[in-house]
Amino acid sequence: MSIALALAEAGRKPAGKRPYFLDAEVERVLAITMAVVQELAVARERIDTLERLLEQQGVLAPGAVEGFVPSESVNAERGLWTQEYLARVLRIIQQEGEAIAANQKGDLYSEEVAKELVAETAS
Repeated sequence: MSIALALAEAGRKPAGKRPYFLDAEVERVLAITMAVVQELAVARERIDTLERLLEQQGVLAPGAVEGFVPSESVNAERGLWTQEYLARVLRIIQQEGEAIAANQKGDLYSEEVAKELVAETAS
């Protein structure tokens, strides 16, 4: 099977209604989580390959990765990256909180403003 065909098949919608075994919201979160799990598995496999290749070529000593002690600046960079990553992953929760807060104040949140702008431009 070619890569193009595999990608086309992976994104194809099955015929019929999708069965839900859990609550629809739980299924949505589970699907997102499983996609992230799959990406992590691939990333770990690639990291393992890189480490093995570097060891085979004598660029990296066995155990060097496990023995690495990052500097304070490296820790700071990693901490910032982690915070930014978590903010992206949890953005949907932040958006829902913003929508609730805006609704309580009687404000419109960004999606409603966008809909109003589209409606005004269409007129």
